[in-house]
Amino acid sequence: MQSLVTFARRVSIVPTLLACSALFILMVMTFFDVILRSVFNAPIEAATELTRILMAVLVFSVLPMISAGKGQIAVDLTDGLFSRLRLSRVRDAIVYLFSGIMLFWPIQRVWVLAERARDYGDVTEYLSIPVFYVGWFISGFIAITAVAMIITGILHFFAPHTLSEHPQ
Repeated sequence: MQSLVTFARRVSIVPTLLACSALFILMVMTFFDVILRSVFNAPIEAATELTRILMAVLVFSVLPMISAGKGQIAVDLTDGLFSRLRLSRVRDAIVYLFSGIMLFWPIQRVWVLAERARDYGDVTEYLSIPVFYVGWFISGFIAITAVAMIITGILHFFAPHTLSEHPQ
């Protein structure tokens, strides 16, 4: 079990590198867009659509790591109660499982929208990039997030020691 968790941690580097690349491209594109706009009065025409696509790549590529790695925002109003009753692990497992299962609705809806865009032949305005690719990407990474959260919830129940950063 520990080797599977170690493998998942090593594989998670790929989406992180994808997000870092998207962020770097966004940063460089914005820099040049501002320079070209201010100095030469010639902005990058496709900057808006590239920004939208790269933001989708950035957000959804790190979603599995953030969601499964306790990186999300949490309100700790009941943490003291759950700690005293020694139910924190059970609560976390139920929240992960429920959240992972709930993600199957957005997966299905985004996939339907992407297929509709594909059927209509929707493309971006300047670069003519098919819009359904972005929808497929978003749907795929939401699916990865759902699976990661469900597996994390199961591990909270049956093998909580595998979730620590430093294996025992």
